[in-house]
Amino acid sequence: MAHHKSAQKRIRQDAVKRTRNRYYKKSTRTAIAKLREMEDSKEAKDYLPKVISMIDRLAKRNTWHKNKAGNLKSSLMTMVNKMA
Repeated sequence: MAHHKSAQKRIRQDAVKRTRNRYYKKSTRTAIAKLREMEDSKEAKDYLPKVISMIDRLAKRNTWHKNKAGNLKSSLMTMVNKMA
């Protein structure tokens, strides 16, 4: 257990960050899965910007690596474009 006040505060902050990151990552993964299951191209095209925004947010906060975000966005856009 931490003995310094600053170390105890850091532990509390890390716990909050971990919970928040877990929530954002999980909701983004769920949105990606929902997009991949869609069969209507119009619905998918409307939903794609929302998913891309979520992915960009995770990359900006360094929760996901920027290359992973880029690869995901590319594959999702390709999938949606092939639907049409």
